[in-house]
Amino acid sequence: MRLSSRPFRRLCRFRRVLLPLLVSCLLWTEIPTSAIHAAEDRSTTDLASQVWHYMTTQDGEQASTILTSILQRSDATVQAVQDLLRSGPPHGLQPVGLMPDEQIVVRDRAYRYSLSVPQSYEPTRAYALVVCLHGAGFTGEAYLDRWKSRLGEGYILVCPTYPAGAWFTRRAEDLVLATVRAVQQRYRIDPNRIFLSGMSNGGIGAWLIGMHHAPMFAGLAPMASGIDDVLFPFLENLRATPVYIIHGSQDQVMPVELSRKLAGELKNLGYPFIYREHDRTHAMAGGHFFPREELPDLVKWFDNQRRTPAPKALTVVRDASHLLPFGWVRIDATDQIASFSEDLIDKRDDSIRQRAYARLTVQVTGPNRIDVRTDHVRQYTLFLNEDLVDLSRPIVITTDGQASFNGLVPPQVDTLLRQARLRADPGQLYPAHLTLSVPQRPS
Repeated sequence: MRLSSRPFRRLCRFRRVLLPLLVSCLLWTEIPTSAIHAAEDRSTTDLASQVWHYMTTQDGEQASTILTSILQRSDATVQAVQDLLRSGPPHGLQPVGLMPDEQIVVRDRAYRYSLSVPQSYEPTRAYALVVCLHGAGFTGEAYLDRWKSRLGEGYILVCPTYPAGAWFTRRAEDLVLATVRAVQQRYRIDPNRIFLSGMSNGGIGAWLIGMHHAPMFAGLAPMASGIDDVLFPFLENLRATPVYIIHGSQDQVMPVELSRKLAGELKNLGYPFIYREHDRTHAMAGGHFFPREELPDLVKWFDNQRRTPAPKALTVVRDASHLLPFGWVRIDATDQIASFSEDLIDKRDDSIRQRAYARLTVQVTGPNRIDVRTDHVRQYTLFLNEDLVDLSRPIVITTDGQASFNGLVPPQVDTLLRQARLRADPGQLYPAHLTLSVPQRPS
C-alpha cells in the first residue's frame, strides 16, 4: 500500500517545523551537573595520565614524544600541571610489613634492599622515610632487623645493601638515590620528611651522600663515623639541612675526635646540628655502637623535623663530577677544579688535597632581588618558583656585586615538567629558570 501525496506532504511539513523546535529545546535544556563534572574528570584524567606517563617512563624518546603532546594541550597550564605534580601520582594498595629481600638494578647491576612498611599503611597518607646505611660486615636486612622496632607507625624504613659497606663510592651514591626513588614510586612518601642515617661506614655514606644531595633530605643522622678534612668544604652544603651526630667517647674503631671536629666545623659555620656523645660500651663492639638509650631523642628529632623545600639562602660546593641541580641552583661551568673518580673520598688528586672546589652562594635579599656570590664558577642556572620570587614581576640579580639581570622570567610548562622528571621530587617544582655567565675578574 502506498501513502497518498497529501499525507506525505503533511508529514514533511511536520518534520520541518517540529525538528527545529526539538533541537532548540535540547539546546536550552540545562545539562545535568553530574555530566559536566564527568566531562571535567575525563579531561583532568587525560592530562594526569599523560603527565604521570611522562614522569615515569624509562624511554627517553617516549618521554620526549609525551612532553610534546602535553605542551600542545590547552588545559596543560602551569597551574594545572603544578597541582598534579604536587598531589603526587595515584598510589594503590601495596604490601606492608617486613620485606627483607627486595631488588633494584642500578647501572646494570642488581642490588638488594630491605623494607619495612607499617601495618597501618594507607595509600592516601604521606609517610616519612628513613634510609639507613649499614656498616662493614652487615647487610641491609641485618640492619633493618635492628631498626624496625625503633620507629613508630608514621615511618617507612629502607636499608639497602652494598658490598663491604663501601658507601663512599659513586655506585653506592647512585644506589641510595635509586632506592629512594623506588620506594617513592611504590608508597606515598612525604617529600619533606626523608632522612638519611648510617652507622660506621654507613655514617660515612650519610655524610658524603647527604652533603652532595642535601636538598633531598630533611636531616642527616650519621653515627660513629667521620670524614677526611679535605672534604670539610662540602659541609657548607648543609646550610639548610640539620644534622644529628651520635658518637661514643670510647669508640676504638672510629675515633670520637672525627665527630668532634665535624661538630666544630658546623658550629663555626653557624649551621643547625645536634651532637650527642655517649660513654657506653657494648660487649662485642666496645664503644663503636648505637645505644638504645639514645633512640628516643633521635626519634623525637625525626618527628619534629621538616625540610624547607625552597630556602631563601643556599650554599653549594661542587667538584667537577657533581655539576647537577642543588635545590634551586646549579653550577654549570667552572674553572679547572677537583674531580672525584668512583671513589668519593679519593685523595690521590692534588686538586682534591688542595680543596680546589667550585662554590656558589645564593640568597633572596629583598622582594624579587637575588644576590649571588661565586668562586671558580663560570656559569650557573637559577630555578625559580613563587615561593622564592613573584614571577609576574621583573627580577633583579647581581653576581659578585655586579648587576647581571633585570627582567621577567616567565613560568613555562616545559621547564616545570623537565625539572620535575629530573628531580622526581614533588616538593621542589620550578616552572622558570635563568642561566647566567659570571663576570670574569681582571687577571
